[in-house]
Amino acid sequence: MDAAKRGQGWSLLALAVLSLVWGYTWVLAKQGLAYAPPFAFAAERSLGAAAATFLALVLLGRPLRLRAPWPTLAIGVVQTGGFIGLQTWALVEGGAGKTAVLIFTMPIWTLLMAWPLLGERIRAPQWLVATVMLTGLLLIIEPWNMATSLLSKCLGVAAALSWATGTILIKRLLAREKVDLLSLTAWQMLFGALALSLVATMLSEPPTQWTPAYFAILAFIAIVSTAFCWSLWAWLLDSVPAWEASLSVLGTPVVAIVSSRLVLGEGFSAAEIAGMLLIGAGLASLSLLGWLASRRAAG
Repeated sequence: MDAAKRGQGWSLLALAVLSLVWGYTWVLAKQGLAYAPPFAFAAERSLGAAAATFLALVLLGRPLRLRAPWPTLAIGVVQTGGFIGLQTWALVEGGAGKTAVLIFTMPIWTLLMAWPLLGERIRAPQWLVATVMLTGLLLIIEPWNMATSLLSKCLGVAAALSWATGTILIKRLLAREKVDLLSLTAWQMLFGALALSLVATMLSEPPTQWTPAYFAILAFIAIVSTAFCWSLWAWLLDSVPAWEASLSVLGTPVVAIVSSRLVLGEGFSAAEIAGMLLIGAGLASLSLLGWLASRRAAG
């Protein structure tokens, strides 16, 4: 097996792990909000993730030095602070499955921004896949149905925009200079956690209920879902084009919806089922396009 095929295999494995872990994290986050207010929960999650990532840096002998402090600060505030804070607030107002799907409009915003800002041109078949996935997302979101919270929908879209902006900022930073991805993740988590802590303090939120159940939820979300998976996400961004990384993790909302149904009893309509099928078709098409491109390159 050559290096290219091994790299592709690792990328596919990373995408599968992200989809499963991040998908189920929405259920855990919804449960965690029974013990903590949104911005305190987001800050505690981010602080725990930063601590776990810095510990990993020490154990692995990787550099702790902060490189590119201002770009890293911007990434931390936008991607960790904005994205995690807004998505947690959206969970207060809406269901876990629906919120996850709203936030995964992110690839569409990344697609639109990556072309002018990163020069990542999108071919016609790739636009077609994006259109299919967007149609699936619209069927799941059901924007014509205003029975659900409008605030939750707006927060979900705002979180998606924050994540997309952070994705572009990371790609631009990595294009300019070589930085340790694990160190970048640790510092951006810390900066985002400090921003979230400031917001939680300014809002005078009620105190967190530090129960064993909350400790367990927070530990999994901070260490596995946030620290480990964000490091994996940063590695993916450095390994594949931004649009491909973004579109491929659209398996996450499907996992979130199914998990929410099984664990929290959240239902979904026929339109939402159709939307999930379209997303699955889009993911399969994306894999086929990647396979065809690799065949052409090999030939």
